[in-house]
Amino acid sequence: MRTSIDCIPCFVRQTLEAARSVSNYPSVHEGILREILRCLAGIDLDRPPPFVGQMIHRRLRELTGNPDPYRDAKRRHNLLALQLLPELREIVRKSPDPLKTAALLAITGNVIDLGANSGLTEDEVRSSIARTLSEPFHIDIERLRKEINKASSILYLADNAGEIVFDRLLIEEMPVERVIVAVRGAPVINDAVMDDARAAGLHDLTRVVSNGSDAPGTIVDDCSLEFQSYYKNADLVIAKGQGNYETLSDGERNIFFLFRIKCATVASHTGFEPGTNVLTVTARSR
Repeated sequence: MRTSIDCIPCFVRQTLEAARSVSNYPSVHEGILREILRCLAGIDLDRPPPFVGQMIHRRLRELTGNPDPYRDAKRRHNLLALQLLPELREIVRKSPDPLKTAALLAITGNVIDLGANSGLTEDEVRSSIARTLSEPFHIDIERLRKEINKASSILYLADNAGEIVFDRLLIEEMPVERVIVAVRGAPVINDAVMDDARAAGLHDLTRVVSNGSDAPGTIVDDCSLEFQSYYKNADLVIAKGQGNYETLSDGERNIFFLFRIKCATVASHTGFEPGTNVLTVTARSR
């Protein structure tokens, strides 16, 4: 999926939010913003938005001297999600279709996205959970169920911190011995890295690997050779989050995408309305 000019205001907003998170001085904010605007002037719009986001956030980390500007927010969201986990498990346990409910709740966790909403509150997360079963959704659950049952290896591409705790609900409904979870190789926005997977308890559940990249999506040729091998050889790939959709939806293999549509650009690409919870598969051959 190529970058739209409508993505540019989002990049600018992320720049200001990151700058304000590490400094209280308007002059610093202005200097960082001007530098990033110069970078944006030369971006390649044929590349996906996370490619541009990777460039911007690398430069932001250099300019601020902070290797992980969202560290505190990630810890806060992991803690919130872990506090919610027992009641979410009970919702899944009581459901007539645990896999479908777990998938919906995993998608609900995708609301924890500081790239789209840096002012996210605990009340908003709880409200999103409460609305999960009544909001618009497009869930191809029977196809996912069939693919899970026949897959000997499943690669689950995680998205954000906090959200990764919600992912446990869905992973626990799979044969966990066949699942490998992949996280980002280095901090970018609030995307999940190894520390977040440990905080979520995923290491006690299944195997977790780094993809070796600091892109806020999965740019396969930017990832480690180890990850590329897992990606190529997995029978089933499940990708969480809009960033993974933006980077992988035009690829050459079948992938199940689980995410909430958060902007008009992605809505146009998918054919679903903004705010829709989606579990959809790309209809391409491996």
